[in-house]
Amino acid sequence: MIIESYSDLITAAGQQPEPQRLLFVLARAELPEDATQSQKSRFAERSGGALEPVLCVDKLPEEVPEFEVLLEESKRTGVDWDIVFIASMEGRAGHPPSSDEAEQPLTLMVNKIKAGSIADFITINRDGDLIHLFA
Repeated sequence: MIIESYSDLITAAGQQPEPQRLLFVLARAELPEDATQSQKSRFAERSGGALEPVLCVDKLPEEVPEFEVLLEESKRTGVDWDIVFIASMEGRAGHPPSSDEAEQPLTLMVNKIKAGSIADFITINRDGDLIHLFA
């Protein structure tokens, strides 16, 4: 299945042979301290900057059936973000992974994002649009 929307992601998670747990890393675009004028211009146009992870959460697909649910929950944290990176974990024997089991994969996601290795993740902006980032 080609994932072209958040709804597609939730549908795909439900079609897997084992229950899934979704992993979300919310990141904010920031301008590096030593940014060049070109980088500053691109950042002002919202087409540049560094992505800094600011919040991690894991959810069962049924807990966030629509993007708006995730957006509303994130608003209650008071943490500002621009992009959400999403991955999933597969359960075993008909049981989804627990939140405890999601801690290490979330840490690995954060490390990959900081290193610019983002190709394995689905990325969505605050408007709920799938976007393609280039590292």
